[in-house]
Amino acid sequence: MAATRLGRRIGTAAKEELRSKKKAWRDSFMAAASRAVAERIPMADLIVHVRDIPLSSQCDILANNSRSSPKQIIALNKMDLAATSSLKAWMEYFRERNCISCGVNAHNKDSIKQLLSLIQRQVSELRGTDQCDNNYTATVMLIGISNVGKSALTNALHQVGRISAAEKGKLKHATVSPEPGETKDIRSFKIGSHPNIYVLDTPAILSPKVPSVDVLSKLILTGAIGDCLVRRKEVAQYFLAVHNSSEQYKKWAKLSTSDNDRLFLNGTTECFLTSSGLHMKQKNKIPTDHTQDCIVQDVRRTLFETISSFEGDLRCEDEMEALIARQFTALQEAFRISIECEEEAHDKVAGKLLNLFRTGRLGHYILDHLPRNIQ
Repeated sequence: MAATRLGRRIGTAAKEELRSKKKAWRDSFMAAASRAVAERIPMADLIVHVRDIPLSSQCDILANNSRSSPKQIIALNKMDLAATSSLKAWMEYFRERNCISCGVNAHNKDSIKQLLSLIQRQVSELRGTDQCDNNYTATVMLIGISNVGKSALTNALHQVGRISAAEKGKLKHATVSPEPGETKDIRSFKIGSHPNIYVLDTPAILSPKVPSVDVLSKLILTGAIGDCLVRRKEVAQYFLAVHNSSEQYKKWAKLSTSDNDRLFLNGTTECFLTSSGLHMKQKNKIPTDHTQDCIVQDVRRTLFETISSFEGDLRCEDEMEALIARQFTALQEAFRISIECEEEAHDKVAGKLLNLFRTGRLGHYILDHLPRNIQ
């Protein structure tokens, strides 16, 4: 598949960049953080292993400490960015391997309540129903690689847990950032009473060994690794290959109109109906925020029209690249980017496109494929 080959090309380029320029795969801070986390694993009562890609974002530190590791829950975070059917299939995959898993959205209170309830049940089972007295204190450790959403989950669990337990006092906050590696220390947050449950938010950790090119490309695409090993345009091209190979674009068919009926709106345009028909009121201000609904809709429409009108073979790498080149040109208009320098314009398109993908505005994806024997 063309998307897979483009992904491997990015992974290979990233590995070459690390090797040729002797860039550190993980810095001294992350190495120290990994040791600190490893030392605390045996002292935790329960591990919540946070992932956003089911297999590719797994944290090897748990495999290396399997004998001393406590029971764990695999929390498939960012479930709002994943296709529901795929998420269910992955949860079934983990269930068949006797692993406890759940889908969770850190920004949805009901979803957090379900995760908290699961944690409380596991804590009760660990102590035994008759032994789980009100004075017992359990420690739950959140572990994961960069940018999978551990701190966002910590904040949500802390807030929901305090409310349900009628806790008083100042609400604490873990640092949340779109950039990987912002959590610098291990901090404790109370998420339950009777028994007392504390969750530990931990720094992101990566395996000392650089992963395979397939895994590396996915981690770069999701932002688990900063955009420093490969040019943003190449990462955006990989996303477009993934998107073009999926069925996501078909959901935006209703956004497309014929050339005669299409309204090209320069700047922020307001539409309103009167008795004489449709009139357009133009504002002078040109929108620069690509997250505005009007721009996102134009981006979706552009992707639908470029793919649906394409007559080539998307399995062919050369033809996929030709389509992607057309899309970059069309997206420059959709994003209202007027820079004449093509390289600079395409870099801006790539940055905006990746942001919309990573925040779920351009469809739902699970980048890992289920093993064939269970599909």
